[in-house]
Amino acid sequence: MTVDIRPWARRHPRAFDAATAGALCALAVLSTTMAQPPHIVRRPPPAAVGVAVLACAALLLRRSRPRLTVIITTACTAVLGAMGPSSGYEFGSNLTGPVMAALASLAWRTDSRTAACYTATAALALLAASALWPPGGSQLRPDQVGLAAFTLVAPAVADSLRSRRDYVTAVEARAEMAEHTREEEARRRVGAERLRIARELHDVVAHHITLAHAQAATADYLLAGRPDKAQQVMHNLTTTLDAALGELRATVGLLRERDEPHGPSTEPAPGLTRLPHLIASFDQVGLAVTLTRDGAARPLSPGVDLTAYRITQEALTNVSKHALTTTATVHLHYTDSLLTLTVTDDGPPARIRDATGYGLIGMRERAHAVGGHLRAHPRDPTGFEVTAELPTLAYSPPGRPAAHDKDTP
Repeated sequence: MTVDIRPWARRHPRAFDAATAGALCALAVLSTTMAQPPHIVRRPPPAAVGVAVLACAALLLRRSRPRLTVIITTACTAVLGAMGPSSGYEFGSNLTGPVMAALASLAWRTDSRTAACYTATAALALLAASALWPPGGSQLRPDQVGLAAFTLVAPAVADSLRSRRDYVTAVEARAEMAEHTREEEARRRVGAERLRIARELHDVVAHHITLAHAQAATADYLLAGRPDKAQQVMHNLTTTLDAALGELRATVGLLRERDEPHGPSTEPAPGLTRLPHLIASFDQVGLAVTLTRDGAARPLSPGVDLTAYRITQEALTNVSKHALTTTATVHLHYTDSLLTLTVTDDGPPARIRDATGYGLIGMRERAHAVGGHLRAHPRDPTGFEVTAELPTLAYSPPGRPAAHDKDTP
C-alpha cells in the first residue's frame, strides 16, 4: 500500500524539512564509510561528517532562501568530493543528495531561467571537484561525468512539476475569468433588455395617460355647462383607454412570446402608416397636428419604422404636456439614405422639456439603437424642435460607427 505523505508535509513543513535533511545526512555519512563493492570498511571521517551535516542543515533554509541553500550545499558537496581520495571513500550519488534537494526546491520556487543557471553552475562545480582531486590519478572518468549529470534529474523533474502547476493555475484563472465574463455579459444583456422594456412601456403609457388626463380634465370642465360635449369627450376618453390597454397587452404579449412560442400572435408593431391615427388622437385633446412630407417615401426596416413612430409619439406627447400651445407640425423628409423626422411647436420659450424625465433620453436611445441621431432644442424665438435622423438603409452591427451619428449638442 502506498502512503501519500504530501498532506502531512503541507501541515508540518518544518518537520518534513528536518526529516529530509536527516535522511540525506545519514546517507552521506554512510557513504563515507563504504568501499566498492559496497560494504562498510571504516568509521566515518569526522571532517566529512561535519561537512555533510552542514550541507544537510542548509536544507532547512530551502523555503526562505533557496538560492543560498543551493550555494551552501554545492560548496559542501564539492568539499566532500575533494576529501574523498584522501579519506578513502568515493564521490558517489549519496553525497550529492543535498545538492539535488536544494536544486529541486529552487526549481519549484523560482523560474526556469534561474533554476537552469544554478543547476548548470552546481553540476560544473561538482564535475570540477571530482576532476581536480581524482582517486587513483585518472583525471576524468565517465562515472564522474555521469554523477554530475545525475544532479540534473531532480531540478528537471521539479521544473516540470512547477510548469504543470503554473499551467493548471493559468487554466483555472482563465476559466474563472471566462465565467466572470459570461456573468457580466448576461448582466449586460439583462440590463439592455430591461431598458428596452422600460422604454417601450414608457412610450405607450406616457402617451395614452397624457391624452386620458387631458380628456378627463376637458370633460370635467364641460360637464356643468355643456353635458353633451362632455359626453363626447368621455367617449373619446374611453377610446383612448381602450387603445392604451390594447398596446399594453400587445407589448406584454410580445415579451411573453419567447417563453410561449405557441401562444396567441400579436398585431404588428406600430409604424409610420399609423401616423394618421396618432395625430387624430391628439386632435381629441385640442392639439392640431399638421403632417407634411417631401422626398420619395422609402421602405424602412421594422426597427426604424417603430423608432420613427415612437419618437413622433413621445415628441407630440411632450408638446401636449409642456408646450402650452394648440398646434404642432410633423415633417418627414426622405433621401436615399436618411429619413429626417422633425416635430416642432410654437409654444413659449422654455428650457429643454422633460429634462428631469426619461422622454428625451428614451428618444435618443431609440435613435442610437438603429444607427441614427436625435437633436432636441428650443427654437428661436419661440417653440421647440425635435429632429431625428434615421437610416433608411440596413443598419451596421453594434461596434461599428453608425453613419450620420453626431455628438448630441
